[in-house]
Amino acid sequence: MTRSPFLDNARARALFLDRHGLAETPSGTGRGEDLRGVLQDLGFVQLDSINTVARAHHMILHARRPSYRPAALHRLHDTDRALFEHWTHDASMIDMAHFPHWRLKFARHQATAERRWQHKGRPDWLTKMDEVLRRIADDGPCGSGDVGATEARSSGGWWDWHPSKAAMEHLWRTGALSVTRRDGFRKIYDVTENVIPQATRAASVDTETTVDWACGSALDRLGFATSGELAAFWALITPDEAKRWVADGLAGGTLTEAEIGLADGARRRVVLRPETLDRPTPRVTPRLRILSPFDPALRDRARAERLFGFHYRIEVFVPEAQRRYGYYVFPILEGDRLIGRIDMKAERGADVLAVRALWPEAGVRWGAGRQARLEAALARSARLAAVGTVNFAADWLRATQPPGT
Repeated sequence: MTRSPFLDNARARALFLDRHGLAETPSGTGRGEDLRGVLQDLGFVQLDSINTVARAHHMILHARRPSYRPAALHRLHDTDRALFEHWTHDASMIDMAHFPHWRLKFARHQATAERRWQHKGRPDWLTKMDEVLRRIADDGPCGSGDVGATEARSSGGWWDWHPSKAAMEHLWRTGALSVTRRDGFRKIYDVTENVIPQATRAASVDTETTVDWACGSALDRLGFATSGELAAFWALITPDEAKRWVADGLAGGTLTEAEIGLADGARRRVVLRPETLDRPTPRVTPRLRILSPFDPALRDRARAERLFGFHYRIEVFVPEAQRRYGYYVFPILEGDRLIGRIDMKAERGADVLAVRALWPEAGVRWGAGRQARLEAALARSARLAAVGTVNFAADWLRATQPPGT
């Protein structure tokens, strides 16, 4: 029996980081076409409202382009219309060229909603959809807070929001409305005809084409994957569709199976393109970078833990007394290793980036060279956060915490 090709853990990590734009020494302007190129390489950047240092989407781009500033992303989306905002696994900025494939997501969301209506009855917000569309068409872009002022509010999911807000969300999820900009972090909607370029709206692709694009483009950005990881990348297709795509690729020779070495010494079966095996292992810069918890390299927590042996959990919703580290703690990447996590916050009133605590991973020695690289990374983070100085708490360097503490 012929054994599958094997990529050891070091090679798998290097390939993974290279495909996520974290292997090379950063260069580039971080704006315009250079920034769009970063987004095209990544596929999308996740949006998140937490602004402890800077919002997640800004930190993701800054980790790859230290000269990046938030205005550049807003310009690409709001003015240049090079990006659109919609859902992948969460709200994200996506290259405009991919918009035609989101018609599948629009149609499937509509079908899911109709099944709920048949099961539960037609919710009252359905009657609001025409009213919301007319309001925006007649009066211009607005946010959910600008409609339904007299309607009862709810703190539940979007299905339970006040009728006008739920109608607006449904219209966005099904493609009738688009986000034209954000005011702060508040979505401002317009009719899609005013946001998405006409040529892009006119493009038509069938389901088979979208499945092929979703799987192929995900694999190109991951380097290697299981069918489940391919389906989850854009969250656009079903696991069964991804399984069929993989089976067809293996049968046709456009894909091959391989095994990758994991951090704990185990192996995992994946698929990749045959030519990936022929390419040299990417060289990874020794640079130290502070990553967003929502960085594309970390958003699949299980995958990152398998590759790097780094367990990470967002503790925003964990009661304070039960937190192992802190409210919003940032992973630290150095070379091809995740070496620790840092609790820091931009205190803008004091013009300070306050470092509260840092926990190195087990076996990581915190010497003078590593400290210098950390301070350089913190200086970059301070510039992104628009604060002038970095301050360390007296007890900032903490002992490594064993699992379960």
